[in-house]
Amino acid sequence: MSMTYWEVLEEFIRNNEVSIDRKKGSSHPRYSNMIYPVDYGFIRGTKSMDNGGIDIFIGEEEKKSINGIACIADRVKMDSEIKIIYGCNDDEVRSIMNFLNASNFMKAIYIERKE
Repeated sequence: MSMTYWEVLEEFIRNNEVSIDRKKGSSHPRYSNMIYPVDYGFIRGTKSMDNGGIDIFIGEEEKKSINGIACIADRVKMDSEIKIIYGCNDDEVRSIMNFLNASNFMKAIYIERKE
């Protein structure tokens, strides 16, 4: 049986340590007016466009599963990458998307998990 895209991402989370480097309510290191709406970090043992681990936003839902992904286009870094949205309620997803689209330097779209 073949795995879905979402199952592969779930496997990355399940089999690797998630490191939180920016707690909910902390400010962005370069843009102090941008406050993280949920915990934010990366999945160790994975690789993204910036050669770091795949980024992940983690909400406060008790049942943790992937809600979807944010696809980012960054005008400063001139790159694109995904950020996993995990364990979030609808308000947290909206807050994350507002956070990611708060400036003209970065824009994001949300792809919701439909299975």
